[in-house]
Amino acid sequence: MIRVVIDTNVLVSALLQPKGLPAAILILALSGQVELCVSEAVLAEYEEVIRRPYLKRDPAVIERTIQAIRKLGHWVKPAMRVDACSDPDDNLFLECAQAGKADYLVTGNKRHFPDRWKKTAVIGVRELLEKLIEM
Repeated sequence: MIRVVIDTNVLVSALLQPKGLPAAILILALSGQVELCVSEAVLAEYEEVIRRPYLKRDPAVIERTIQAIRKLGHWVKPAMRVDACSDPDDNLFLECAQAGKADYLVTGNKRHFPDRWKKTAVIGVRELLEKLIEM
């Protein structure tokens, strides 16, 4: 099964546009069609960002989303620090990807990441969906 790490911007986009491509990625992850790698740091980042008042998300939707990720995610514990992103706050996603041996890190901000980290390719939402269709 394909393992992915989802950047926070993809999760936020999925919640803001439930019929968009990022939402399709989230649905695939939560339905078990791809394995979503999650660490405590990644979940904390998700939760902090999607609770920001300016996003105006229903607290019940936020809670259901966090609980689904908590329950259905493939939990990993990164063993080492990474310092490879142009935005240091994004390194936690590479750490999670490395610990989970993720095939892909899916982001809307590819410029913040190296093209690849260890065995993980950094790709956009559309790219992941195209790869899944090809399989």
